[in-house]
This record gives sequence, C-alpha cells and structure tokens, in this order.
Amino acid sequence: MNEHQMLGYIPDKTVIHKLNGTAKLIFLILLSIACMTTYDTRFLIGMTLFSLVLFKLSNIKWHQISFVVKFIFVFSLLNIIAVYLFAPEYGVELYQSRAVIWEGIGRFTLTQEQLFYEFNLVLKYFCTIPLVLIFLLTTNPSEFASSLNRIGVSYKISYAVALAIRYIPDIQEDFVNISLAQQARGFEMSKKGKLMQRIKGTAQIVFPLILSSLDRIETISTAMELRRFGEKKKRTWYAQQPFHISDFIVIGLAIVLTMVSFALFKVNSGRFYNPFN
Repeated sequence: MNEHQMLGYIPDKTVIHKLNGTAKLIFLILLSIACMTTYDTRFLIGMTLFSLVLFKLSNIKWHQISFVVKFIFVFSLLNIIAVYLFAPEYGVELYQSRAVIWEGIGRFTLTQEQLFYEFNLVLKYFCTIPLVLIFLLTTNPSEFASSLNRIGVSYKISYAVALAIRYIPDIQEDFVNISLAQQARGFEMSKKGKLMQRIKGTAQIVFPLILSSLDRIETISTAMELRRFGEKKKRTWYAQQPFHISDFIVIGLAIVLTMVSFALFKVNSGRFYNPFN
C-alpha cells in the first residue's frame, strides 16, 4: 500500500519526524506567509533550495508523493498560462520597463518582465509545496490536532482536520482495492487501458467510494457521541509532545526568515525585487 500512499503520515526516525508538531506547524505557517507575500527573487530562490534540503532530510520517497506532485504541477501550469492569457503585460506594469523577446499576435507579446514575474510565481510553488508535503507526511495526525489546539484552534475543529488527514490513505486504499477487483473481472484500468475507459472506470468507483465514506463518517460520529466527545471545553492529547531545544531553534529560524522577508520590503521599496531598474 505504501506504493500508492497519498498525503498519509509515514513514520520514520529522521530529525524532522522527531520535531514537535506545534513547532513544525508554526514553521510552516510563518514561512508560507514569508514566501507568499514577497516577490524578491533572491529570497525565493534561497527558500526553494532550503525547502528542497528539508525535503531530502525528511527521507520522503518519490513514489509516496508522485500523484500529488503531478496533480499540483498540472494546476500550477494552468495557473501560469492563465496569468499570461489574462494579463500578458502585467510584468511590464510592475517593473516599469519593457524588453520584448517576441512581438506575438495582438496583445500577446512575450517580454522579459512578464517571464520574470511568472518565474517568481513558479518559485513560490517550489518554496511552499515541499514544506506542506513535509509537514503532512512527517507529522502524526493526532499530534497535528494537538498542534492546532495549542495555537488556539478549537479542539473540535482540530480533531476534525486530523480525522480528514488520517482517513485520506484509507480512502485511497479502498479506491485501489476496488480498482484491482475491477481489473480482476476483466475491466482494464491500468496504464495499458484507453484513456476514456480508465475515466469511465474511475467514475464507476467514485460513487460507491463516496457511499462507503459516508457510512464510515456515520460510524465514527456515533462512536464519538457515545464517548461524549465535545462535552468539555478542553481535552488532553495522547500524542502531544513536549518542546525541546531543537523545536525552539526551528521556531526561531522561522521568525528570523519571516523578518528577513519583511525587511526586504524596505530594501526593495515594496514587495517586488526589480532587476530591470
């Protein structure tokens, strides 16, 4: 099942796995804010390299995230294309210069400024997506719930989020089992099959999968009600970890990098680094 796992917690003994879930969540939130608010290319490149190093340290294998990465890549590519189609001269407006690479047709010209702006958008994906995947795949869902609760989120909401993450691998396992059963009956759904046949087979699986998921939700809800979940204003957490020195170092590093990102606003006289001036 590990070959098909998607966004599920993967136990390991790496340095990142041993960090406190709350520290990792704060780190993710702060660096996501830092990367998404700035358009300083130098900072984004540095953060991209830093994210890739963390990704390597987390010991996450490609087959564990390949589907998610491909899915994100398709939508990121569509977003980049849409930005160009709707505003092909937006980079020119931002950087107040115009270096034409290709005149194109009508308003669809290709400029260095537009390419540079969209390059920054791509860097933002490379900065944040590895961090999100690292957090989801190295943090126990129960510890994730306690992390949310410790930063002020209601424990009911925290537990609901943790349950959603916990059952993603289970739902995918059901999908794979149904798919294999269909193939055993002669319905080709592997890469060897035709595209339309695979789409049709997937559609036939989704409906019973939704029904089985609803049954599972009802079972869990009933079990939680019988255990009087939500009766108290506070609750304890089985998977909560104490803070260690390494956790404070991680939080401190996140604060420093976020401050650097905001300091670059003053250096660049705004959010955008302009190499064309």
